[in-house]
Amino acid sequence: MRVIAGEFRGRRLVAPDTAATRPVTDRVKEAVFSSLADTVDEAEVLDLYAGAGNFGIEALSRGARHATFVESGRRALDALRRNLETVGAGDRATVIPTSVERFLDEHSGTFDLVFCDPPWPVDTDTLTGILEQLGSRLAEHARVIVSRRATDTIPWPHGLRIDAERRYGDTRIIRYAKEAK
Repeated sequence: MRVIAGEFRGRRLVAPDTAATRPVTDRVKEAVFSSLADTVDEAEVLDLYAGAGNFGIEALSRGARHATFVESGRRALDALRRNLETVGAGDRATVIPTSVERFLDEHSGTFDLVFCDPPWPVDTDTLTGILEQLGSRLAEHARVIVSRRATDTIPWPHGLRIDAERRYGDTRIIRYAKEAK
């Protein structure tokens, strides 16, 4: 795992030593960020189920203003904090050590770009509910990137529309945008 482009380009990131975390491949990450173009610059980023912080750190490297990382796993949190220290982005990052559900219940804020890369056992109904809860926290031009197992059902949350969808091996990336009012 490495940072692909931007300020921290080439820096190696560590993955947590646990089977519960499935780091996104560099190929998938590159494709996601290529599709986002300049929406990353100065963005307020939310990285849900952050794991080692792969998506959020890449966004910071590419010019995001700030990233909030939400992760509940102890080993993943250790790797995430180590990675933020490695790239020197701690002043532009907030780590929230809690579950995604609790974060959405207890925290506020508006985000331009959200990454949601849950462990594959998270079911579609749960994920749909999480995406619907996000709706009030999204800036008007926001994008939400969801990573799922390619064979899983695609979530259809109220208030969001699918902007793009691609499959990369056993991973499906779905990009959502807010529905027009």
